Order: sequence, then C-alpha cells, then structure tokens
Amino acid sequence: MAARHFDLTDRLCLVTGSSQGIGLALARGLAEYGARIVLNGRDPDRLAQAAEILRTEGRDVYMSSFDVTSSDEVAGAVEKIERDIGPIEVLVNNAGMQFRTPLEDYPADRWEQLLATNISSVFYVGQAVARHMIAREHGKIINIASVQAELARPGIAPYTATKGAVRNLTRGMCTDWARHGLQINAIAPGYFKTPLNQALIDSAEFSAWLEKRTPAGRWGNVEELVGAVVFLASDAASFVNGHTLYVDGGITVSL
Repeated sequence: MAARHFDLTDRLCLVTGSSQGIGLALARGLAEYGARIVLNGRDPDRLAQAAEILRTEGRDVYMSSFDVTSSDEVAGAVEKIERDIGPIEVLVNNAGMQFRTPLEDYPADRWEQLLATNISSVFYVGQAVARHMIAREHGKIINIASVQAELARPGIAPYTATKGAVRNLTRGMCTDWARHGLQINAIAPGYFKTPLNQALIDSAEFSAWLEKRTPAGRWGNVEELVGAVVFLASDAASFVNGHTLYVDGGITVSL
C-alpha cells in the first residue's frame, strides 16, 4: 500500500523540452508511474518521433509544439492543453540550452538566447500553468536546474547565471504559491550523458577529469533522474516545497 504515495495514475504532466535527452527520460519515467504526458518541443518532427517511442511502450502521450521563449505562444498553448486534453497537474520545466565560450568573447545574442531559453521560459510556462493550478488549489511544478546553480567552470558563466536564477525562481514561486496548495521544487542534475553534453562526453580528457572529480566516479545516466522527478511529482512530496534536489553523484559536496 505504501506505493500509492508515488502513484501518478491519470495525472496530466507537461514536460517542456522533452523530445530527447533528460526531458524525454523524465516524461518516460512519469508515464511508467501512470501519468498522462504532454510532450513539448519546437521541432514537430522530432517531437512526433519521441511521442511514437512512448506510445509503442503503451503510454498515454500527447504533443504540444510551442516556443517556450514566447510568452504569447506559451499562454495560447497552455490554454489549449487545459481545454482540449485536461488540467495540467504536474509541470516539468526542462527546456534549456548551453553555449560554451570564454566569457570575454561571449556574444550578446547568445546571452539573450540563453536567458530566454533557460530562465524566461521557466517564468512564462510556470506562470501560465500556475494560474490554473491556483484556481484548483493544487499542483506540482518541477524546474530543472543544474549543479551549475552552485558551481562554475570556465566558459559557461552565463549558463551558471541562468541555473542559479532557476534555483532562486523556484524559491520565489514557492514563497508566492505554496499558500495556494502548490508544491514548487527543482532538480539539479550533475553531469549526465545527454545530447547537450555530447562534446564533453567525446572528450577523453574531460571524462577523465569528471570521473576523478565526482565521488561516484562516473557520468550519470538519464534514467537515474526518474526517481527524483516521480518523488517530487507525487503525493510523497506533499510537504516538500522550494527545495532543490541535487542528483549529481556527490560532485557538489566534494573538493
């Protein structure tokens, strides 16, 4: 009977940036616990491929292709999901990007793109979904941060800034919306094998450094994030609020 605390049967979950990588893994994991999934991405073809993968596994999957960096598109898409599919009970703000270059050479247009993708999207989608959740007096929002909310490396200072902002926006959302029955938390992944990290994965020098630097001694696999997202999406986390859960093999606690 204890398993009922993690049961997500028929709960509608919107996962942004879920056509591949961490987003798709989180969507699959939520579906395995019974959730109905709305996949999101800007590329309709890639999104359709992801949806087909989950449908062949017997999952209840929908698609909503919209640009999370456009407040107008977000507002329209959320209204359409609520009207045509059902109430969004869990939102996972996963959409994100990375661009690596020395800070002194960082292009202004890339800075603006990074801010829009990594932090403005969390605000736009979070606000649009929360308005419906507040009216219903319940809901879960899970923002995807990073160990870079705590740690910096050369060449990714703007990314570090955005992920620190995600962590603090999570706290702010909790402060404003917990009284309405919402739980808003964040997951901060360490270094995982994803398309976003492919250049680092392909670097023998970086992988050797990471394995030595991480107490667990290895890269993470995206499936290892599923337990965290299911916990935060479920009734088991009913009194967890404003928290950032680091899933990082120990890298943030070790020198």
